[in-house]
Amino acid sequence: MKKFGVRDQVGYALGDIGGSFVNLYIGGFFLIFCTYVLGVSPYFMGTLFLLGKFFDAACNVIMGTLPDRWKLGKSGDKFLPYISISKWILAASCLLSFADISSLGSTATHVWVVFVYLFFCVAYTADSIPYGSLASVITNDPVERTKLSRARAIGGMIVGLGFLSFVPMFIYDHSGTVIPAAFFQIAIVFSILSVLAYTGLVRLTTERVRDDKPADMESGYRFKEAFTAAITNRPLLGMMVASVGSLLMINGVSQLAPIVFAERYHMPGAFTINSFVSIGVTLVLFVIVPKLVEKFNKRNLVIATAIFSLAATLLLTLATFENVYVFMALYNMATIGSSVFVMVVWALVTDCIDYAELQTGKHYEGTMYSLYSFARKVGMGLGAAIGSYALGWVGFVSGAKSQSPQVANGVLKMYTGMPILSFLLIIIGVGFIYNLNAKKTNEMYAALKEKRAIQ
Repeated sequence: MKKFGVRDQVGYALGDIGGSFVNLYIGGFFLIFCTYVLGVSPYFMGTLFLLGKFFDAACNVIMGTLPDRWKLGKSGDKFLPYISISKWILAASCLLSFADISSLGSTATHVWVVFVYLFFCVAYTADSIPYGSLASVITNDPVERTKLSRARAIGGMIVGLGFLSFVPMFIYDHSGTVIPAAFFQIAIVFSILSVLAYTGLVRLTTERVRDDKPADMESGYRFKEAFTAAITNRPLLGMMVASVGSLLMINGVSQLAPIVFAERYHMPGAFTINSFVSIGVTLVLFVIVPKLVEKFNKRNLVIATAIFSLAATLLLTLATFENVYVFMALYNMATIGSSVFVMVVWALVTDCIDYAELQTGKHYEGTMYSLYSFARKVGMGLGAAIGSYALGWVGFVSGAKSQSPQVANGVLKMYTGMPILSFLLIIIGVGFIYNLNAKKTNEMYAALKEKRAIQ
């Protein structure tokens, strides 16, 4: 069996790239497409996002139990076969989400929007649960898992800050008016790239941590036992709270960003510039975060940067900056705590999964990750809903070619204000609930190493 190395890190990054082409595109531009092109109200979209993600969260739990119970194919792999199937469903959901069916009438349009969003929720769950669980079986070494977490963060940022930053250049014309057909054209490209990225993941990564015992219901899998292990897992509960906070910002703010630069600063292209600024910050963090983690511990690093960002975003919301370039620079500095959290969150989560193994002696990677992902989907739903409702609160007019200055200012304040709540939840989750400090983590892995050697 191949040793862990760059091949696994590149492959795992490709997995997040594949998911992000669809998830981030829909998360960032589905609201704009539905309000500007299909004429659906932001209140309707907000309710759909909220209820859809709760539906999605319930699907998570079901999906998480499948790999723990049944393996597909003869390879012996637990999660890769599921990803090989789900990548096609996810790509299809992207194409359906940006089909322009506005000519069908209001009722049919609203029914269609509900259908395609729920279909996307199911498709993304079928893909993201096996992918997220995969890290725990690629390696059981804490340092190598931190490298996978960093690779996953970079994967998503390559799409979010790289590819998605160019989307406004295609969906807006020179006068700032939305171009309806451009959304579906981009969906075609992103769907193809998503499938190719997932294909790379399957070919490059290796499942090394294996539980060759059959895990169906008759041979010992008990959902009640796995569920009990999750809800009594204090570190996991802390990560659930923190991740709700993180996703409130990511999903809520991502929807508002294109509107802020197009309506408040009358410069749609600034969204692209802002993304490149974010890329610069991310590259710096990519280099220094592992060194900072080694020196200060990943938990302490998250707490410190979240406290800084909480104070910084509060000040940014109270002040107003007319120069778009000054605003971009300050905003990216103020929200640095989010980037740090995204880079180390998966290493923290795999620690939680290993904590469950130490407590129960069983491999519940899929179920455990799905229950954690349940909280993530709640955060996504709340973030997307608040972002959508925020447009209604400030007087956004669906179908209008442009918004009033009052609406634009209101969207700007929501864009800077939502992260305040996000960083507060991160501090509570990681600082007060998650209790695996450096000493306890080292003791846990020493005990697991001894326990695994005996088995």
